[in-house]
Amino acid sequence: MLNSSFLSESSSTNFALFTSLASTNASPSSSGNSSLLQMGDTTRLKWSRNASSSSGGQGRSSKARSSVKRRTTKVYGRQARERVLEEEAPEMSETIPSFKIFPGQAFPLGVSEVDNGINFAIFSQHATAVTLCLSLPQRGELDRLAGSMIEFSLDPRVNKTGDIWHICIEDLPRSNVLYGYRMAGPKDWDTGHRFDSSNVLIDPYAKLVEGRRHFGDAKHKLSKFLGTYDFDSLPFDWGDNYNLPNIPEKDLVMYEMNVRAFTADESSCLDPNLRGTYAGLIEKIPHLLELGINAVELLPVFEFDEFEFQRRPNPRDHMINTWGYSTINFFAPMSRYTSGGGGAVSASWEFKEMVKAFHGAGIEVILDVVYNHTNEADDEHPYTTSFRGIDNKVYYMVDLNNKGQLLNFSGCGNTLHCNHPVVMELILDSLKHWVVEYHIDGFRFDLASVLCRGTDGSPLNAPPLIRAIAKDAILSRCKIIAEPWDCGGLYLVGSFPNWDRWAEWNGKYRDDLRRFIKGDPGMKGAFATRVAGSADLYGVNKRKPYHSVNFVLAHDGFTIYDLVSYNFKHNKANGEGGNDGSNDNFSWNCGFEGETDNADIKALRFRQMKNFHLALMISQGTPMMLMGDEYGHTRYGNNNSYGHDTAINNFQWQQLDARKSDHFRFFSEVIKFRRTHQVFRHENFLSKGDVTWHEDNWDNPDSKFLAFTLHDNSGGDIYLAFNAHDYCVKVSIPPPPQRRQWCRVVDTHLASPDDFVCEGVPGIGSTYDVAPYSSILLEAKP
Repeated sequence: MLNSSFLSESSSTNFALFTSLASTNASPSSSGNSSLLQMGDTTRLKWSRNASSSSGGQGRSSKARSSVKRRTTKVYGRQARERVLEEEAPEMSETIPSFKIFPGQAFPLGVSEVDNGINFAIFSQHATAVTLCLSLPQRGELDRLAGSMIEFSLDPRVNKTGDIWHICIEDLPRSNVLYGYRMAGPKDWDTGHRFDSSNVLIDPYAKLVEGRRHFGDAKHKLSKFLGTYDFDSLPFDWGDNYNLPNIPEKDLVMYEMNVRAFTADESSCLDPNLRGTYAGLIEKIPHLLELGINAVELLPVFEFDEFEFQRRPNPRDHMINTWGYSTINFFAPMSRYTSGGGGAVSASWEFKEMVKAFHGAGIEVILDVVYNHTNEADDEHPYTTSFRGIDNKVYYMVDLNNKGQLLNFSGCGNTLHCNHPVVMELILDSLKHWVVEYHIDGFRFDLASVLCRGTDGSPLNAPPLIRAIAKDAILSRCKIIAEPWDCGGLYLVGSFPNWDRWAEWNGKYRDDLRRFIKGDPGMKGAFATRVAGSADLYGVNKRKPYHSVNFVLAHDGFTIYDLVSYNFKHNKANGEGGNDGSNDNFSWNCGFEGETDNADIKALRFRQMKNFHLALMISQGTPMMLMGDEYGHTRYGNNNSYGHDTAINNFQWQQLDARKSDHFRFFSEVIKFRRTHQVFRHENFLSKGDVTWHEDNWDNPDSKFLAFTLHDNSGGDIYLAFNAHDYCVKVSIPPPPQRRQWCRVVDTHLASPDDFVCEGVPGIGSTYDVAPYSSILLEAKP
């Protein structure tokens, strides 16, 4: 439940999102003729020669009380020089066409097209003055981003309903307009306010965001980001035969990947304009189908600034953000992931083409979303682009007992105030936008424990946002997955508030599998529990095995190759003195740190990688593998490679080609074997009739061997054995079901192609020698 301090603040909040519209000078229908503002009483305006050549203007009215001026926008702390429009001054060189102005309407938030123009609406509870800033399409995008803008000052007596500021402008272009807001308000930092009217801010509800056009374009690293809109384009054609995949959760095999890194390397052999783009992903769908996965989990694709580390001198100013965990806006797709530098509108269209292509191939699209913090950093080095300047006290958690400083449970300087009603509505609207507009199939919530915190950061037993996401009708078809921890120590693996809907990244699965496979003592029981579906964590209420998202590797941490090649992280290139990245990797270098020519060590590493992959794919639950693990990608021991737009992160297609017949073949065949055998994909937790554990030595910490049989109703039983000892184990094989014989499908000790034989190798006797650090899979066949 909400704590009392939260209830006290929210109950005093006067915002129109959660109350009926108050009686004001602007009614909800005030964009209609009944509130027309003296349309004939327009004033002809001009600007001086040293202003931009863009054209624009506004109708003047004593009722509207809106003013127009020309201002050069502040770009990252550079002092702006104001250029005010003057009437009929002799130095004027160009005429500004007039606009007709209406009070506008409070809903919907953002930009909308109404009968008599373009409506702008933005929420701010604490702002005392709001100015809409526009740049019209006569000039190039980047030139306009850094240039002057037309400004409309909103009158709170006319252009405000509750806590929503709004205005409607007739005769604006229906697309290619850049817009933002300047907000003025209390200067009292101790109470949590951060207003600065010199900043032009992005509308939180902007559906498209325009900035630099090419990823990593250093010439424009300080370019401004502004909202834009498009009412000219026709609706996207999803096709007459288009269908959503609607894959049951128990049948998912997920592939965590980065849009840019997947095709950015020239080894992708794509046209340079397609590398690192949504269109580039479409070209590589055949690879994903060959691998056998049926869902991609995309690292953040919301608009972010890849140059955020380079805004000021610091130890990380050599890096480029390639992971994207630094959201600027929650509605707009990352514009620099579109091909050919097409910009925001093109990115929206191309993103839909990508989703359509994935769905046509039977692959679901799940987005990694970051609602726990934004790009705006902390109070020491703030980067004000939107929420901070619009209403910091609403959008972020602040410590009113410590001079209004930002609370930081995200590790990134700020924490979004997720359970404030306005912020909660923003997040829900964002999620539904991605489902309705882009046909997204699910979401993985970064540091989702933050979403379970109240106003002061204390954990909530029943977080309103988590419940609202679980119960929302539009989101009902979506997979919803929590990363159930945060940087403030709120670790909720197995106890994340779930309403029988939320799945979780199972961090205990990751750690227990790593420790057992590398041979740590006392891990056999934990390993058995994890591969059986983690009933100790999820076997409550109506939760299912598939609510455990099983993973051994993810973007933050070692790759599968580095997990078996490094005992220690090697993060010197990050510039943080080796202080970043996890120290608890549970890795083993197999006898040598890093690269080696020793054939025995290399063979052991290959065997261990296969052991990890096999264990992941035979486990009950939802498996997720990491991009590049199918060929053994290395980051050379860097377990926190967020800032490297290089081969450290980029998929190496030539290495895939070199390992197609051995490493890739094994990984692909195991995935497909899982998908064709129901015994690995139980709807419910295993019962005694589903599994037989061939084990009477559970309590011996020195025992590192586990064998079990998964039973199939039709007799197609599967026998599995994992040997984490450094010596061979001769194991007794149980009798096969009647009229069946055991056939060897997997032995990770054998070289390719004998390590996986889909049809099975018959002739298995009553015993089997399981080699050191090896695993086997036998299938009962007629």
